[in-house]
Amino acid sequence: MSIINYNKTFFLKSAANLSDINIEHGIEIAFIGYSNSGKSSAINSLTNQKKLARCSKTPGCTQLINFFHVTSNFRIVDLPGYGYAKCPISIKLKWENLIDSYLKKRKLLKGLVFLMDIRNPLKVYDQNIINIALDQNIPTFILLTKCDKLTLSQQKIQFQIVYKKLKFFSKEFNIELFSSFKKIGIKKLQSQLNTWYKEYR
Repeated sequence: MSIINYNKTFFLKSAANLSDINIEHGIEIAFIGYSNSGKSSAINSLTNQKKLARCSKTPGCTQLINFFHVTSNFRIVDLPGYGYAKCPISIKLKWENLIDSYLKKRKLLKGLVFLMDIRNPLKVYDQNIINIALDQNIPTFILLTKCDKLTLSQQKIQFQIVYKKLKFFSKEFNIELFSSFKKIGIKKLQSQLNTWYKEYR
């Protein structure tokens, strides 16, 4: 299998609704998580581009579905971050409905990169997403982000907590430690994306 050059990834388009997407070829791998889980930073680290996906000190800035072209038949999709407390309820519901529709109806979705802050994983809406992924048979790769914020012993403890809780949902989930700042887990993320690409292209 040839190695994908993620450094050549570029922004393709944004969509406010599924009907706005108008792309019906190839495969898509979506990045999902709470608004402060580090989705944009992970995409930027994966592609070695500091400003490809928008990062902000203010959570909740990703309000649309953002598509990034990796190859002619492969896209990364940045879904809106959920759970931002300061957003109006109407906006929260709009984002949640958009995420729900994409996960349940988008036929080109072939994998989910699920990001959780290692210091506070498996919150309520995370568990909702896990249930949707299982119901829709979406392969899921879980990244415990910001692991550099903890000591190695704390990382191991949190990893085991998440691992044991996820076993009640499914034994199929792969879990990895991740840090955009320390460049931890990027190669494993690339490897998982390569595997999905090879399987579904």
